[in-house]
Amino acid sequence: MQKFLAVVLMVGAASALKYFPNHQALSDELIDYVNNEAQTTWTAGKNFEKHGMSVAGLKRMCGVLQDPNGFKLPEQEPQNLDVSDVPKEFDSRTNWPNCKSIVTVRDQGNCGSCWAFGAVEAISDRICIHSDGKMQPSISAENLLTCCWSCGMGCNGGYPQSAWSWWKRNGLVTGGAFGTSMGCQPYEIKPCEHHVNGTRQPCSGEEHTPKCSKKCESSYSKAYNDDKFYGSTSYSVSSNPTKIMQEIMTNGPVEGAFTVYADFPSYKSGVYQHESGGELGGHAIRILGWGEENGTPYWLVANSWNSDWGDKGYFKILRGQDECGIESSIAAGMPK
Repeated sequence: MQKFLAVVLMVGAASALKYFPNHQALSDELIDYVNNEAQTTWTAGKNFEKHGMSVAGLKRMCGVLQDPNGFKLPEQEPQNLDVSDVPKEFDSRTNWPNCKSIVTVRDQGNCGSCWAFGAVEAISDRICIHSDGKMQPSISAENLLTCCWSCGMGCNGGYPQSAWSWWKRNGLVTGGAFGTSMGCQPYEIKPCEHHVNGTRQPCSGEEHTPKCSKKCESSYSKAYNDDKFYGSTSYSVSSNPTKIMQEIMTNGPVEGAFTVYADFPSYKSGVYQHESGGELGGHAIRILGWGEENGTPYWLVANSWNSDWGDKGYFKILRGQDECGIESSIAAGMPK
């Protein structure tokens, strides 16, 4: 329940208590508070209400669990980079424009598989980056979600750091979005509508974790074991914001996790920071870069709730104060 009751904000030499009203997720009162009373750095709006989303559904989509065994990857720092080399702004999408995966926003559907999506998205990016664009696989969220027995409970949540360890030990095959024939194992769970009216199904009900299959689709040209990509290393990154920035600009996007509060699902634009409502759960995402907006430092983040949500599938969150724990759970690795 970190940061739920109060956060101490330093204002010069003095400190002030930031109070969080307990508005309910998806409520008009919450949106009105953020937009008209909170005097904050972001804008809220109605993202889910027309599509059958409930608070219980939102909680299910926040699929980061605390590992009961306390597993944590060894910490590693990027090498040969001076603090003075870190720019004021950085965006992986423009720094590595030939890597298609970096500009792809995926959709986890109505399944708590964010822990798997954050991992395979960043892994796909890093394979492209470190092969100088020669390899551009879409690593399969389906394969990681269904087959990683040490990663948690599939659609009922999992452990991001274990996902990176699995990639190193066991490898992952390729696989595109639902309804495509891309790769060995495309995602089986249908996308659902998060933001605007469209052709996707409503985000309601519960999706069950598909069964692990150790074979590729019949139309795919490679055998399952021949399609696997492996990591050479898997590691965590210090919560020091500068170290995280150095890691991203040196090796590519990372997977992060943070606490989702009731106001976050209503994010529309600006630099998010918690203003109202209780905790919904933990959520994993992919951090692409950083910058400043109207003087407020932010992390640039890709979500996995499809490109209709938020700012075309992306959001910005306050950088440098471990907002909602965003800087405390960074996982990464290097491809073979």
